[in-house]
Formats: sequence, structure tokens, C-alpha cells
Amino acid sequence: MSDNTFGKLFRVTTFGESHGPAIGCVVDGCPPGLAVDATMIETQLRRRATGRTKYTSQRHEPDQVRILSGLFEGLTTGTPIGLVIDNVDAREKDYTNIRDQFRPGHADYTYRQKYGIRDYRGGGRASARETTMRVAAGAIARAWLSSHCDIKIQGYLAQVGDLVLYPEHLDQVDDNPYFCPQPERIGELEACLKALLKSGDSVGARVTVLASNVPPGLGAPIYGKLDADLAAAMMGINAVKGVEIGDGFASVSQRGTAHRDEMTPNGFLSNHDGGILGGISSGQDVVVSMAFKPTSSLRIPCPGVDVSGQAVSVVTKGRHDPCVGIRATPIAEAMLALVLMDHVLRHRAQNADVGKIMPLLPGAAE
Repeated sequence: MSDNTFGKLFRVTTFGESHGPAIGCVVDGCPPGLAVDATMIETQLRRRATGRTKYTSQRHEPDQVRILSGLFEGLTTGTPIGLVIDNVDAREKDYTNIRDQFRPGHADYTYRQKYGIRDYRGGGRASARETTMRVAAGAIARAWLSSHCDIKIQGYLAQVGDLVLYPEHLDQVDDNPYFCPQPERIGELEACLKALLKSGDSVGARVTVLASNVPPGLGAPIYGKLDADLAAAMMGINAVKGVEIGDGFASVSQRGTAHRDEMTPNGFLSNHDGGILGGISSGQDVVVSMAFKPTSSLRIPCPGVDVSGQAVSVVTKGRHDPCVGIRATPIAEAMLALVLMDHVLRHRAQNADVGKIMPLLPGAAE
């Protein structure tokens, strides 16, 4: 299997499967001198963890990270950073009934067609368990971005099914396990999830992430566009089926006079383009949203086929989420951090000595 590495200058290679002995990653290209320890990484891992509520998978992994390389006296050395997390709560027996079946909506069939073999235990490499290492690597990236560029990254749950949530209290997102920006509406959210849990069905979700204090100039025209790399990064998250930059698909019904982000001596008047123009950051907040499909692992029987092409009834047992999007915010934040980190280093490599040709607009990051 190829294509397990993400990024160009800040590169992350992950390895491991859902029910294997461990998962891990190698982070290459991190500048030297950054203070890193297991605690700062595990803080982000706890935000992503399963089992935080009864409405998420009840798999309980402590996610204790071992840092194998790349640090000396608590600081990065510029050499590859090796991270490993043991899987301690894997339950292979939950999947024995589907070892010879293809679950609808999963990668079972496509993996079998591509490789001729598949790890049926929780989806193997296709499992969202792999995203644990993206969050771990993202913790390193966001620490460097914060300390060197003052870039802040924030995500929130924007929609579950028909329930639309608005970013009224972003400072309270981490005070609840759903990353809900309207804490007063958590009761509505839990009622929706409770009904789904009872019925055995699932629903999709929308997650939005934004980065503030992003300097103008990140990204490159044509094949190095910042928004193109962000779209690829977010689409690479399990269960994501759509990505929007700024207003995204809402732009279809807008008029140009409303959508264009007009500029004045006092700054931009709007941010419909999500902080990216021509593939290059404008200095405004970078805003990305993604759509997560409903969980396909359901206990409700459905028709399917087995590895011999025979018709079967498929029932998925095990520990699954009625809505995968309710704990996807830290993963999306991590991918945003990884892309921005990579682009900051790429920009610094080519354009660090380019002087500003005009003053920055008010509100733009230095």
C-alpha cells in the first residue's frame, strides 16, 4: 500500500490498523527547537477519543503516546519524530460474522478488489482509528504555528441531520463532548442522538474549522493552491463526502455583488471566499467546512453479498457512532494545522525575503 504520507515539507507518514497491536506515525520536517512532550499531544488525543458520551463508540483507548525519536531534552532536533500508540481495547470477535461479507457503505469491497485481501477487523487500515495519529501529528503542527506565527485553530459542530448549530459561543466548544457552539441546545442534540441510538439508524453531520491570524501569501497558483490542498486534506478524512471553502456551495445562489469580498482602507468587508483568493491566503480567517455521511455500520439488517458473490443479510455488530461527525472536530482541526504548517514552511523556503509591496489591510496577520 502506497500513499501513506501527507505533506511536502512537513510530512506525516502513518501506519497501523484498527485492531492491530499499535498505530503510529513519523513526522518529518518539523523545525528544531520546538518544545514537545507526550502531555501536549495527549491533550488533543483526549478531545478525539471515543467513549466520551453514550452516543459515540464505546471503545475505550487510553491513547498514551510514546515518543521514540526526534527530541532531545524536550525540544525537537529537526530529525524525524516517531510516535506510537498501543491498541489496548480491540475486540476482534465483534467482526467475525462479517469476515466473508462486504458491508454496504464501507471499503470492504474496494479494498478486496484492489489488494485481493482485507483486514476485516474494524475496517483495518480504513478505520477512523488511523486518524488518531493525524491528531497527534497535528498537535505538533499547531504548537509550532501558535508559537511562531500566532495562528489559532478552532473547529465546531455546525450541523447534525436537520439540526443546524451556529457559532455563537466558540469559546465554549471544548466545554462539551460534542464541540457544540451553542451549549443551550445540547439537549436538542442529545434528543436527536438518543432517537438514532434507539432506532439503530444513523445520520450525517457538518463540521466547520477556521484558522485566525493566517498571514497573507500562503499557497501558490495553479497546482499548489492552499484551498486545493485543504480540500484534499479534508476529503481524506474518513466519511467526508463534501468540502467547502468559505461559502462553498451557497455561492451558487449568490450574486457577484454580494459574494465579492470588497476591500476598503479599513479592511475587507466580508469573507465569502474563506480567506483564500487565487489559491493564496488573504490574511483573513481561513474557513473550511465538510460534510460527513451517516455511519454505515448498523445493526439493522440489509441485503449484501459475500466474497463468493452470494446474497447474504448483513448486520454490523461492534461499537459504532450514530453520527461520526460529533467527534470529528479535532480531526478536522489537525488536518487544517498540517496543511497550514506545510504551507508556512513552503512559503518561508521560497519567499521569506520578499518585502511587502503595500501595507497590510487592517485585521490581516503579520
